[in-house]
This record gives sequence, C-alpha cells and structure tokens, in this order.
Amino acid sequence: MSDLVVLGFDDMFKADEVLLALRKLQQQHLIDLEDAAVVVRQADGTVQIKQSYPLVAAGAASGALQGTLWGSLIGLLFLNPLIGAAIGAGVGAGTGATTGALLDIGINDDFIKATGETITPGTSALFVLVRQATPDRVIAEVKKYNPTVLHTSLSAQDETALRE
Repeated sequence: MSDLVVLGFDDMFKADEVLLALRKLQQQHLIDLEDAAVVVRQADGTVQIKQSYPLVAAGAASGALQGTLWGSLIGLLFLNPLIGAAIGAGVGAGTGATTGALLDIGINDDFIKATGETITPGTSALFVLVRQATPDRVIAEVKKYNPTVLHTSLSAQDETALRE
C-alpha cells in the first residue's frame, strides 16, 4: 500500500528542488516513488500543476507502437504493410493520447487542484505517493528544505514523527 505525503514550501521553486532530491534518493534505492506532482501558486493566484508522469505523451507513444504493429499486420493482408503501418501509427498515437488524457493514475488530479488552491500565493507544494522508503534517511534529506506537512495518509504516530 502506498502512502501520500503533501509538503508545502515557502517559495515557488523549493518543491521542484525536493522532488529532484527524492529522485536522487530513488536512484540509491532509499525511496520508491509511485507518483509525484509539484504545484506552484503564482503571485497572481494562478495554480500551475506539474505532473511527474506525462500520461498524454506516454499514451501517445504506446498507442503509436501498438498501432504500427497492428497496421503492419493488417497492411500485409492487403499487400501494403507500409501504408498500414503509417495509418496504424497515426490512429494508435491519437487513441493513446486521448486515453492518456482521460486516465488518472496515482494521485487524484482533483485533490491536487483543490489543495493547490489553498496554498499561499508565491509558494509551492510537493505531492508524493510513496510505495516504500527508508524513513530516517529520506526525512533527513527533506528536512533541509524546511517543509510544512500539509497532508498525509500515514498513521497518526507516523505523521507525528514526520512533522517532528
């Protein structure tokens, strides 16, 4: 089971820095991130959401690959596999992009938007969905950035330890 942690930061760039630090920890196998998102609330109040996993691009790439394969096979039946592959790639990419745009994997987008509206203008927040972590090492690294814990799905005891 994954745990959701939302950390708030006092400037617009700190959440990106912490996400980069967490990715480095992930390379060291100290944390396993399932999903992450950065929310920045501009000084004028507009909210910008940066997803770590671009679903539209991933869907388009996957769809294009599958479409090329199926288009080639169907094109072989009509003795023209190249045209079949080209048409299949186009249709597959379009279908994959549409599916990726409609799909919501990981952290709920509505929750991200709603929480982003509550943070102070000129600040940022980091949403991380953690599968597994080495808490003492991860917390020590993140503590340097002076985060504020905005939300967690941890137990009360674990949340208290995280806040400390």
